[in-house]
Amino acid sequence: MSSSQTAAPAAAPPTPEQLQNARNAATSGFVGTTLEYYDFYIFATAAALYLQPLFFPAEGGAGQIFALATVGVSYVTRPLGAIMWGWLGDVLGRKTALMACIVMMGVATFIIGIVPTYATIGMWAPVLIVLMRLLQGLSAGGESPGSASLSMETAPEHRRGFFASWTIAGATAGLVLSSAIFIPLNMLPEEFMLSFGWRIPFLLSILVTIVTVFMRRRLKEPEVFEEAQAQEQTVKVPLFHLLKNYPLTMLRIAGMALFLLMVGLFSTFSLSYGTQVAGISNGEMLALITVSNLGTLVMIPFLGHVSDRIGRRPVFISGCVGMIVLVIAYFAALSHASPGNTWLVWVLGILLMSFAYAGANGIYPSFFPEQFPAQVRYSGMAISLMLGLVLAGFAPAIAQAINGDANNWLGVSLFAAGGIAVSALCAFLTPETAKIPTAELGQRTRR
Repeated sequence: MSSSQTAAPAAAPPTPEQLQNARNAATSGFVGTTLEYYDFYIFATAAALYLQPLFFPAEGGAGQIFALATVGVSYVTRPLGAIMWGWLGDVLGRKTALMACIVMMGVATFIIGIVPTYATIGMWAPVLIVLMRLLQGLSAGGESPGSASLSMETAPEHRRGFFASWTIAGATAGLVLSSAIFIPLNMLPEEFMLSFGWRIPFLLSILVTIVTVFMRRRLKEPEVFEEAQAQEQTVKVPLFHLLKNYPLTMLRIAGMALFLLMVGLFSTFSLSYGTQVAGISNGEMLALITVSNLGTLVMIPFLGHVSDRIGRRPVFISGCVGMIVLVIAYFAALSHASPGNTWLVWVLGILLMSFAYAGANGIYPSFFPEQFPAQVRYSGMAISLMLGLVLAGFAPAIAQAINGDANNWLGVSLFAAGGIAVSALCAFLTPETAKIPTAELGQRTRR
């Protein structure tokens, strides 16, 4: 048995104060990430349904490719945001970084809601949209890694998977809200939606920002980070330390993150594909995305708990295998669907996201940061994750290009399956960490 799999002696039970801190961190992570990713994902929904004629009025399918590419543009700055927020979080503290993240996201989202269209200001319209998406990417580069690291570090030793899973459950809740808010709006006249209605979810972000700032004022730094500060073990330039000591770990995590391309393909590309190719209504596709992600939201904490019992790798790899099979079946069903004949699309969509995708998605908030020690954990988690997310962010645009005018659903499915297979292989090559004490994390996974 390898050292990474050896069970550690039972840890002392957490004090009431420690348990309350863990609950506060998990709650703040859930609410903050929900609201942050609501901001982030409403753009993807708007891009799939409304933005092309308003900001990218190119002929044929080129305009829609440009519109969907703006979803991916934000992922380009995510690695830079990961470096920036990771440094801030590892040197000055998790709370400072997380407060700054949410303010940047809220401001950028609100500005998107007031940008004039192409018909009003010409090329400045798409330029401003892209600039705001870049700022959203900077913010998102530090949000979930910081929340996951904080929740994992404050959790009881034997429940890190469960507590950390609430961070990504929050991201899923944000996705659900971003889809759900467009369902009633989509019932309004199309003329209203194209003139002002699409802006409403973006303008609401100012309320989102205020609520989240108040929530995050309650956060406390985890003890393991405060101990590193007290013993002067913090690293001045975390990126250099990571590149010197954890290069293979970072590559494995970046590879494992590729499965996240599924969220863009399901929630953005298939929304556009289902309405434009299969002829399914906007409302039904939005309802499918909402219901499927509600199932994901329910399953994530449960699977995080399961990973505390049987290990991170078995749950993560099982989820990837399920996704490979189901994504091919889902796009096959969607390509042959028609209005009034969508029951198979619903069944496969729910199985794909609520069970298979949740299997990997619920585990990575604990599995990824557990590969690093406290002094570089925020940076290691953030930079590695965001490198993997660059491809995932452009997945809708890549899928749109692969699909082309020939309805190449099989090519899209194989593209998705290939990325997910890389995630499964990297997880197989990554040490198990579920039973390693928090204070020793990163020491046994260094090489």
